[in-house]
Amino acid sequence: MPEAPLVRRDRERGITTLTLDSPHNRNALSARLVGELHEGLAAAAEDRDTRAVLLTHTGNTFCAGADLSEPAPTGPRELTALLRAVVELPKPVVAVATGHVRAGGLGLLAACDITLAGPAATFAFTESRLGLAPAVISLTVLERTEPRAVARYYLTGEVFPVAEAVRIGLVTAGEEALPEVLAGLRAASPQGLAESKRLTTARVLRAFDRDAAELADRSARLFASAEAAEGMRAFLERRAPAWSLDGGGGPAAGGRR
Repeated sequence: MPEAPLVRRDRERGITTLTLDSPHNRNALSARLVGELHEGLAAAAEDRDTRAVLLTHTGNTFCAGADLSEPAPTGPRELTALLRAVVELPKPVVAVATGHVRAGGLGLLAACDITLAGPAATFAFTESRLGLAPAVISLTVLERTEPRAVARYYLTGEVFPVAEAVRIGLVTAGEEALPEVLAGLRAASPQGLAESKRLTTARVLRAFDRDAAELADRSARLFASAEAAEGMRAFLERRAPAWSLDGGGGPAAGGRR
């Protein structure tokens, strides 16, 4: 019997919905989930009847970042390729997060063209608490969010709510805007959407061309470090890392990149 997909696909009236359906690990970016998401995006790009993509999730977490329990977690180049695939897709991608978003999940969220969030959603860049840094995800995050706020949340790993995510530009609006957003996308022409998206993503793609290789290398170096190894062990063992002066283990949902 074949395994159930980790990314479910549906289409209705020109909108292809890709649903992250791996709640057992909080929709973490496992190798299999990343591969299925690539396939779903590629299929939507080739589908003449798809006007836009809606990225949603099951469970209480949109995406917790990399799956740290995998023997070989998704590497920085694989994550870079996934984020670029979202940005380069010739059709708009709308994300709806009704739960928690952490680490690499924030890079995926920021890669999308329009991001909506429900009242229960929370956000945190947890990398610094694991001995890492939000290196690869900076390709999408830094071009779309308020710099002073990003500095605070990158450094502290604090959890922040939807209102703050909207204020700093990480989230477009609350999930109640979804019907209006989808109606607008359905009313637009395929060419109009593709060319308008090219305008809004040009700066982000320039960042990929300029910085992707260096940031991927930096992420790999950090992940191989002794501090990161201790941070990963502490996270999986649900304890504070040896170098923490706080005594707490940080946000419950973590990840990397």
